[in-house]
Amino acid sequence: MEIAGYPVRRLRARLVEGIDPALFALALALSLLGLAVLYSASYENVSRVASQVANLALGICAMWAVAQVPPQTLARFALPVYAAGVALLVAVALGGEVVNGARRWLNLGFMRFQPSEMMKVAMPMMLAWYFHRNAGAIRWRDYALAGILVAVPVALIVRQPDLGTALLVAAAGFYVIFFAGIGWKVLGGLALLALASLPPLWGLLHDYQRRRILTLLDPSQDPLGAGYHTIQSTIAVGSGGIAGKGWLNGSQTHLEFIPERHTDFIFAVFSEEFGLIGNLVLLTLYALLIARGLSIAASATTLFGRLLAASLTLVFFTFIFVNMGMVAGILPVVGVPLPFISYGGTAMLMLYVSVGMLMSIHRHRKLVRT
Repeated sequence: MEIAGYPVRRLRARLVEGIDPALFALALALSLLGLAVLYSASYENVSRVASQVANLALGICAMWAVAQVPPQTLARFALPVYAAGVALLVAVALGGEVVNGARRWLNLGFMRFQPSEMMKVAMPMMLAWYFHRNAGAIRWRDYALAGILVAVPVALIVRQPDLGTALLVAAAGFYVIFFAGIGWKVLGGLALLALASLPPLWGLLHDYQRRRILTLLDPSQDPLGAGYHTIQSTIAVGSGGIAGKGWLNGSQTHLEFIPERHTDFIFAVFSEEFGLIGNLVLLTLYALLIARGLSIAASATTLFGRLLAASLTLVFFTFIFVNMGMVAGILPVVGVPLPFISYGGTAMLMLYVSVGMLMSIHRHRKLVRT
């Protein structure tokens, strides 16, 4: 049988070429679970779910395309992608679209694009390429330059303001620097420097960011203001119990107590409706995804592949930990979505691009050896 003169068997083989079955199955399972939760969180809004399905389809197409690209080619694109990301962040600062008091988006006419999401991929690509290029003799000056490469986009993202994304981009850069072999003494010095910088950084935070941190230990100090998100989300998580209240039956969700329920606080919706059992299933899927990513990093045959795969995988972990910690009330509210579950076009696209990069590294691991 042929389609447009092309044998079906060869077409099928071409479509699955380069796709890691385990990684794709885990990412897709999480995304489909996210669609079900989004349907409930959006009050059965079919148009919003359809929009997320379109985001998912675009993400899968991008994943497949990236999976076909050899890591050597990805490395050549690292510097241009990083430079483009920084340029777009500057464009946002100069004339980006303001939504809810934050200037984070560029309006492209047919869609809104959030360049800070792009930096979650561009940052580890850039640093992995840089350390791979200097693999023969990495010196302290290389780590210092890497720190500058991290600081520039992070400062631009903090200015938007978007503290959550800034922390994730900084974490992505730190993971690459760590796996590149930075010494513990240097890490200790950086930790002391970070502690010393807390007082001036505190002054740079917006009022609402300071209030969120101050109300972390006792949200009841401001139950209708900075503590509202934490109080309502923890009530939803606790009310789910062992088995949850059932899909579409979350009272906190459907009585409109949970804020940002389809994006940053969608885990509260999930916990209320599916309970502890559902959370264990979700955590198992995430654990398997992270384990697969780390396995790909361990089997990579180039320094670029190892650094990129390890950092992308740990960025997934940071996403998950920060979002769940925020919803559970053990971390400040910083605006971090739950990977593959929360609604969002740019975030979904970048997540699947990251998965595609992991697939590329795994597929081409035998082509080049260092």
